[in-house]
Amino acid sequence: MSMILSASVIRVRDGLPLSASTDYEQSTGMQECRKYFKMLSRKLAQLPDRCTLKTGHHNINFISSLGVSYMMLCTDNYPNVLAFSFLDELQKEFITTYNMMKTNTAVRPYCFIEFDNFIQRTKQRYNNPRSLSTKINLSDMQTEIKLRPPYQISMCELGSANGVTSAFSVDYKGAGKISSAHQRLEPATLSGIVGFILSLLCGALNLIRGFHAIESLLQSDGDDFNYIIAFFLGTAACLYQCYLLVYYTGWRNVKSFLTFGLICLCNMYLYELRNLWQLFFHVTVGAFVTLQIWLRQAQGKAPDYDV
Repeated sequence: MSMILSASVIRVRDGLPLSASTDYEQSTGMQECRKYFKMLSRKLAQLPDRCTLKTGHHNINFISSLGVSYMMLCTDNYPNVLAFSFLDELQKEFITTYNMMKTNTAVRPYCFIEFDNFIQRTKQRYNNPRSLSTKINLSDMQTEIKLRPPYQISMCELGSANGVTSAFSVDYKGAGKISSAHQRLEPATLSGIVGFILSLLCGALNLIRGFHAIESLLQSDGDDFNYIIAFFLGTAACLYQCYLLVYYTGWRNVKSFLTFGLICLCNMYLYELRNLWQLFFHVTVGAFVTLQIWLRQAQGKAPDYDV
């Protein structure tokens, strides 16, 4: 029997689920398809806005618009035109109900779970073709699909759902951490943002002093060339701290400690050119940003929210 089995609404930029069906089956086939749902959600930003993934006896179709993706699972014999018409209805209703500000600032998974009421009503209609024939006009959707058919995602392109290594697969070994290429950090705090700004300020001050030292050297005022190196190394260290604060990398905490050590060494060398307050400011900012890097850790494996 051809039918729609489940549907989800997902934010494109980070794969955060915003809403989903609550009555999915617990069969092995459905659980396997839900793995594909998760894999696709992590890759939505790299895919076209209309796609289909064939997974044996089931198809996963989705459309994306305005930073939100609407995804559905159906049997492999469910008509394409009905599938994308169903997604189009979800999209129109979601855009009408929720503004972009709410979807862009959402933090908690399934924060729009009440939208499931509309998903359920629409799914029931589309699973009963007789009730559809007099309520929707499919000719426009048929024409659109013919002119711009959905992109067919291959299994090789997606990766394996059972954990085989690929560019988009997830490593569940050990503590179950996501591979570093796709790891996300915890949301930035106010203190982290302040640290980022202060680190940029220190970098800018070092850069300005470095250029002044170059001018003094060219005018033969006796400035040591090593001072110039120290200023520019300090600039590079501050900017690298900003990078570590924003992005996840391997050995991130160790790198932050070594970067802070470089900042301290540069300021020790520049002791004669700076007063105690300036030295205190630069070292304190470096220590504060290092602490913020340590506090803003990588997110662990996302919970399996079986809503």
